[in-house]
Amino acid sequence: MYSFILGAGNGLINDYLNKKFPWSEATTKRAVISIVSILIANTVMVYFCNYMNFVVFQKAATTEEYFSGKYGFVNWFTINIALLISAFLHAKGFMEELKKTSKKEVVEQKLIAKSANAQFESLKNQLDPHFLFNSLNVLSSLIDENPKQAQKFTASMSKIYRYVLEQKDKELVTVEDELEFAKTYCDLLKTRFEDSVDFVFDVKKDDYRRFVVPLSLQLLLENCIKHNFATSSKPLVIKIFSENDTLCIENNLQVREQIKESSGIGLSNIVQRYSLLTKRNVFIEKSEDYFKVKLPVLSSRPNAVSILPETKNESYEKAQKRVKEIKSFYGNLISYCLIIPFLIIVNIMTSPGDLWFIYPMLGWGIGLAAHGMGVFGVGKKWEDKKIREILEKQNKR
Repeated sequence: MYSFILGAGNGLINDYLNKKFPWSEATTKRAVISIVSILIANTVMVYFCNYMNFVVFQKAATTEEYFSGKYGFVNWFTINIALLISAFLHAKGFMEELKKTSKKEVVEQKLIAKSANAQFESLKNQLDPHFLFNSLNVLSSLIDENPKQAQKFTASMSKIYRYVLEQKDKELVTVEDELEFAKTYCDLLKTRFEDSVDFVFDVKKDDYRRFVVPLSLQLLLENCIKHNFATSSKPLVIKIFSENDTLCIENNLQVREQIKESSGIGLSNIVQRYSLLTKRNVFIEKSEDYFKVKLPVLSSRPNAVSILPETKNESYEKAQKRVKEIKSFYGNLISYCLIIPFLIIVNIMTSPGDLWFIYPMLGWGIGLAAHGMGVFGVGKKWEDKKIREILEKQNKR
């Protein structure tokens, strides 16, 4: 009777709570509900079992005697045994749920990482043919207009294309390197358009060691030329300058009619690559007089800026640490449920007039409660908040 009622009863409670309040979705709520439910349920089941045993089966006491407190110690001792059984069942359920959740998170993160990498590689692979196609179009025009300039353009293009091949596989490059490349590319554009296009560079020296996505300036310069007409009487003025932690590319609007629809590779490519690297956005401003694109300038290459989320090893280490915390708490709880009843028995047998077991029971109980609150999330939000604040301060330095 004891085995069936206490074992099956606690098992049913644990299964029901697993369905209604899974550990992975509401850890703190589940812990509180579990503690309250097992205390109430085990008290009721123990009183019922002892009543059936002593009153119904053995007829050792009447109902009035049973509820008068005569069997208080027996009930208290049996309740501790029942709580020990329940603690094992809940610990087993938690471990199984944690194991499933950890495996699921690792698989999801691996899929996210693979997807992000594939997307990033796809975006980078657009740059190579895109640049080559546009450069060959310029060269084709120069061959008819100015063969000597075409030869010079070909030599310069090989130098620039080398940079494209070197940088396109990088996530970020320094502003200094990107500016040097942009100036060389502007020289090519000057070769073709001469005084129809003017370039103004005004970037702060402090920004030179910061970072932008590679080939972003070249793609935006291409857009300026592609979507605007430029003549000697109405030159196209393109400015590249610093503004509030951004690198700005601005041109006066002289919109030309598009013969064919734009492929949209340039600007969308930059926006997507930035979205994979940082939470900061690329801003676009347009008025009747000018068109401006603001590229976020990143201070460093922090780990948080990586396109790869948490790795499998990091997830496993976190899960392993969490399991150790839970095992420590349940080990503490089981020790409490075993040792305190033993101390009570020793106390009653040796000196029933002096109930000294109350002091270790209360002291250890308070410590156990504090341990449980720490493990199951009470106060964790405050700790996590402080950790995030410290990390953000360190990243800003």
